[in-house]
Amino acid sequence: MASDPAAGTSQMKSKYEISISWSDEDDAYLAVVRDLPGCMADGASYQEALAAAERAIDLWIETAKELGRPIPPPRLQRVSA
Repeated sequence: MASDPAAGTSQMKSKYEISISWSDEDDAYLAVVRDLPGCMADGASYQEALAAAERAIDLWIETAKELGRPIPPPRLQRVSA
């Protein structure tokens, strides 16, 4: 059975890579979900940025479904030792 990226939004968000970094310019942590174009969030703390990014993923997928747009599957990101 093929997996459907649009199914189970709450399960999908944990599979998307979230890149979080500090921005002196914005005085906040910035979170970017590269697999979902334009999907990003920020927060005063690392944890706030992560939580905001998870909400942004849910909203991104929900909006894509409503508009009938494709939802990219999460890409496997390997960390080399």
